[in-house]
Amino acid sequence: MRPLSRPSSARAAASLREPRMQPVRRMKPSAMSKRKVKDSSAESAESISQMQKILRERFCHHCAAGKLAGMEQQYRHLLELLKRTTVHGESNSALLIGPRGSGKTTLLNHVLKDLREMKEVRENLLEVHLNGLLQTNDKVALKEITRQLQLENVVGDKVFGSFAENLAFLLEALRKGNRTSSCPILFVLDEFDLFVHHKNQTLLYNLFDISQSAQTPVTVIGLTCRQDILELLEKRVKSRFSHRQIYLMNSFNFTQYMKIFKKELSLPDEFPDETFAQKWNNNAQHLSEDKTVQDVLRKLFQHSKELRSLHSLLMLAVSAVTVHHPLLTAADLQEASRQHSSDSKANIVHGLSVLEICLIIAMKHLNEVYDGEPFNFQMVYNEFQKFIQRKAHSMYNFEKPVVMKAFEHLLQLELVQPLERPAARAQREYLLMKLLLDSSQIMDALQVYPNCPTDVKQWAASSLSWL
Repeated sequence: MRPLSRPSSARAAASLREPRMQPVRRMKPSAMSKRKVKDSSAESAESISQMQKILRERFCHHCAAGKLAGMEQQYRHLLELLKRTTVHGESNSALLIGPRGSGKTTLLNHVLKDLREMKEVRENLLEVHLNGLLQTNDKVALKEITRQLQLENVVGDKVFGSFAENLAFLLEALRKGNRTSSCPILFVLDEFDLFVHHKNQTLLYNLFDISQSAQTPVTVIGLTCRQDILELLEKRVKSRFSHRQIYLMNSFNFTQYMKIFKKELSLPDEFPDETFAQKWNNNAQHLSEDKTVQDVLRKLFQHSKELRSLHSLLMLAVSAVTVHHPLLTAADLQEASRQHSSDSKANIVHGLSVLEICLIIAMKHLNEVYDGEPFNFQMVYNEFQKFIQRKAHSMYNFEKPVVMKAFEHLLQLELVQPLERPAARAQREYLLMKLLLDSSQIMDALQVYPNCPTDVKQWAASSLSWL
């Protein structure tokens, strides 16, 4: 065989001088665009998640965005009161009084937030939060105070003669090493009027007594919607209260309400994704100028001026935001308004049986005939029997025990309520009842009731002369 010839020196030199070009692998445009879209969607999902977290915390925890609207004077008063306690060690007591939803909790949270950011305060303030709905007696309240002050190990199995001795021991345990100074403590009593009903008002008496003495810097802040709260206090408790009262009222007009809507929906300047925050805030501005959105908010404003209702509406709307729907629209707020104003009792009616619907219609007619007077089961059963006889339908002909069982189910659902607590041997058929639904609620519920028989609808819509 002929041996392979070697390349000439010239050809070898040329091959060394001119390196072979490697083919460049180019990514298809579609693949590059898909990767960009995927990255942007991931960033968008992260931004939407952070946005919803911030707004949920704001709406659920009553943390107002920016300055409080219409509460500037009350804010300064409460802030100065708490500063005197934390900085100078003064003891105080005060009541925040206002209707539900007027911003009592929001004002207090705002003041505490600003107080914690002050250099002279730092972590010098201990807080104890009690609620009259949860701490139903002094024993439960004292246990909660011990837990929040983290003194369970200090108390141990010690036995105290009275509530005052127990509370005094807790405060003594908080004193510093030289036993001459103590950390200031803030007691916040939400639903303050419910603590008034505790036996002898012992908790209130001891807290106000300590706040009046110079032993431990203690401030007691009560939140209540009762305007006559001072009249409910015992004489000895009232004498130890400072009589400081801070009143709150929803005094803003609709123009200010729209500004609050925009502020509550806006993202803060320190939001990580500046581009998304700018788009979101610009969209909030456009929404506040939209006629449809203004109509939705005006309806809510006329029904209730409390910011809690606005927060509930915005919570429902923000929940509709997704990666594919990153910004709120007027339609989202309309749908949130529809859900927010939906009737919970009417929704219960949607899940009832036809027999239970018939009993409710019978009660509706009894209310119309007897002008809202109470009725009993026997009257409802007789009315139902009249309907069966007119229509001659065997499909509605249930035995009386079955009808009674359906009536008791309506009682459990609290659509019907007895006028008084029944005696042990009372006949159930003759207990006086009242219907907790009005005619409009019943008719609206029947319009959307699935597969409701036509004759039942006609019976519900019939006039008094047809009875």
